Amino acid sequence: MRTLDRRNWLKTAGLSSGFIFLGGLDAVANRVNTRSIPSAGPVMLNANENPFSPSVNMQKVLTDNFDMACRYPFRILSSLVNDIAAKEGVTKDHVVITGGSTEGLKASGLLFGSDGGEIIAADPTFQALLRYAETFGAYVHRVPVNEKMEHDLDAMSRRVTSKTRLIFICNPNNPTGTLLDKNNLRDFITSHDDKAVIFSDEAYYDFITEPDYPSMVELVKEGRNVIVSKTFSKVYGLAGLRVGYLIARPDLARRLKSAVMANTNVLAIAGAQGALKDDEFYKFSIAKNAEAKKHICDSLDQMGLEYIPSHTNFVFFKTGRPIQEVMEDMKQENVLVGRPFPPMLDWCRISTGTMDEMKIFTDALGKVMG
Repeated sequence: MRTLDRRNWLKTAGLSSGFIFLGGLDAVANRVNTRSIPSAGPVMLNANENPFSPSVNMQKVLTDNFDMACRYPFRILSSLVNDIAAKEGVTKDHVVITGGSTEGLKASGLLFGSDGGEIIAADPTFQALLRYAETFGAYVHRVPVNEKMEHDLDAMSRRVTSKTRLIFICNPNNPTGTLLDKNNLRDFITSHDDKAVIFSDEAYYDFITEPDYPSMVELVKEGRNVIVSKTFSKVYGLAGLRVGYLIARPDLARRLKSAVMANTNVLAIAGAQGALKDDEFYKFSIAKNAEAKKHICDSLDQMGLEYIPSHTNFVFFKTGRPIQEVMEDMKQENVLVGRPFPPMLDWCRISTGTMDEMKIFTDALGKVMG
């Protein structure tokens, strides 16, 4: 779904005002023929995965391409590059395909953090780029989020020096789920990208319910010193196939390609191409996420538990108890919840799931929190 189409659909659907339409969702579910994944083990609400299997159309794409698994992916990679370039409105030399967005994050950490490069990031935020960079000698300035649990852009700005090579912005942020004001974000990037590369992690971009919220790909198109990462793991439901991509100015893209290690595979390439064409599943995933997230927030309200309004497929809420204890207690109730996110060790991140899973979560949390 192209960005413009997505915006128009969000406006039509009215997601920003609480888009929940059970009959409509059932109808879409029947058309895409998707299902939740049954599990004999615990309910997995700890990894921000899409709880629904790929649609029947997507499954056919994968089975139709299975015979190609004996071939290296390089000969067909260009077709996915072209599709992503068309989706994002850039030329193909702006696109870097990666094994999930995590590989793109790590490649960037390696490229800009090696040999003492300095990186600035919010705290807490997603750590893949930061920790990988530290492995290769980077120094990471972790700047505490502000009282709204948002990136403190002013404080991050004060950390910029001549040694700063990269500024990492996860927006919406993981684990807090917060979204930066679009004007403040643009002003920050355009004021600092002459001093360091700005990395915009947009893994959760598709869940933003503000129809006119821009991707920072728009700044890449302007030739700014910006890298944007996106993934097929979340709304498209392909976390197990490992495929994502970076969008960057061609000279930056060439450097990033030199740092990519594993890349992706034939089935992931076919799956990603199929996903880009499967608008029904895209809409279904967004709508079911909104339904589940509303259930989580309503339940937390009823229990009197503080939480952060989320623009993602998870909710970050305050337990008031050590998260390790809560994780263990919830596990005893057959529910897995998010890991510790220092320094907020009395907060819990809960991923959206199916409505059946949400009800199991609510019952378990009621027991655990008393």
